[in-house]
Amino acid sequence: MGIFSRTRDIIAANVTDLLDKAEDPAKMIRMIIMEMEETLIEVRASAARTIADQKELRRHIAKLEDLQESWREKAELALSKDREDLAKAALVERQKAVDMAEQMAAEIAVLDDALKGNEEDIAKLQAKLREARARQSSIMTRLEAANNRIRVREAYAGAKVDEAFARFDMLERRVDLAEGRADALAMGAAPKTLEEEIADLRASEKVEAELEALKASVKKG
Repeated sequence: MGIFSRTRDIIAANVTDLLDKAEDPAKMIRMIIMEMEETLIEVRASAARTIADQKELRRHIAKLEDLQESWREKAELALSKDREDLAKAALVERQKAVDMAEQMAAEIAVLDDALKGNEEDIAKLQAKLREARARQSSIMTRLEAANNRIRVREAYAGAKVDEAFARFDMLERRVDLAEGRADALAMGAAPKTLEEEIADLRASEKVEAELEALKASVKKG
């Protein structure tokens, strides 16, 4: 079943209210747009039929006008031959053609009103369709942003982050142990040689570098 039952329902509809009440706004806006597009096609098809009917009626009127002229000429001919009875009969037939042409002209006027209504409906439907498409773009942008936030939060709350912080703690513990050993060796020991001090610096730099790299990785994640 469609959301709308007729063209007037779409024209009078408040797209915002429909979306506010929808459980799935993205799905609802797609349905709204689809039904608007289908209705627009139907109204345009109706307008096309109306235009075709008008053209057909105008062709009939043109033929009836030719017929009127033909019967008038026949009436003139009959009068010129002193056949008033034939002239009167010809004029009766001419009047029938006149009456029929007038009836068709009235039908064209009715179709003109219907066509104007179709034009107004098409303009209003197009405006509603533009509104719905703009809302669709807004909804999809917001939905994408929300999904991105969800992915970021899941990344921060996931097992990988816990694992990274566990490694971070482990490296800090290794630094503590290295510093502890250095302090213990210094207790009552002879002063280190220059080469020993440089070797200690190099070892400490490797641990510090690994620690900084892990910090950068956690921060980037």
